Amino acid sequence: MDHPIGEVAAFAGVTVRALHHYEEIGLLRPSRRTPAGHRRYTDGDLARLQQIRFYQELGFRLDEVAALLDDPETDPTEHLRRQHALLLGRAARLEAMAAAVERTLEAHRMGVNLTPEERFEVFGERDPEQYATEADRRWGDGPAYREARRRTARYTKDDWRRITGEQRQVGARFAELLRSGAAATCREAMDLAEEHRRQVCRYFYDCDHTVHRGLADLYESDPRFTEGYGPAPELGRYVGAAIRANADRHEG
Repeated sequence: MDHPIGEVAAFAGVTVRALHHYEEIGLLRPSRRTPAGHRRYTDGDLARLQQIRFYQELGFRLDEVAALLDDPETDPTEHLRRQHALLLGRAARLEAMAAAVERTLEAHRMGVNLTPEERFEVFGERDPEQYATEADRRWGDGPAYREARRRTARYTKDDWRRITGEQRQVGARFAELLRSGAAATCREAMDLAEEHRRQVCRYFYDCDHTVHRGLADLYESDPRFTEGYGPAPELGRYVGAAIRANADRHEG
């Protein structure tokens, strides 16, 4: 069964003009046209549009959505898993922010002055310069470092919140695997390591499996690099082992 463009726009909560734009940039092309040239969207087209709308709601730009959906190594199920994890992270964050608003309202009602730390602790904003000196010492002016600096210079506060949320979700899933007793060499752990590598590629610099092995060393040796994953030192070792197993899988 296929659907006309007006019906699809109503389904998806977008304008017909937006669907035309998606087609123009190659993000979503209708699979069929009538003899009169009218666009018709198949169930497969609707499935892709659903993925587009999910990613848009999560704050991704259209060029980022296209790169994600056209990645030949990522299947639709993996997209759904990623979106589910991101949405859970957003829900948790909104819940924390709602609680912060409640605390602020209560403070106003009671005539209590909040400290600056209490006012802003909910935001947990990442400082992109936090490890700049450390990075300079470790990597100097290498191409990966320069590329990361170039990309992150454009990131807004919202970008950092989204990126940090994704990283924390990956860390939480690593921690859950560790707690469940799953081996770092199991397929799920290696797949998660591969997802982590792609995050680095997407947001910071091109990270092949050799470079990713180097990150494994950092996660094992420097607890600051796994702060978002959890305090247990064995988690850093677990992540490092999963990264190496994934690299072996792809290189061998």
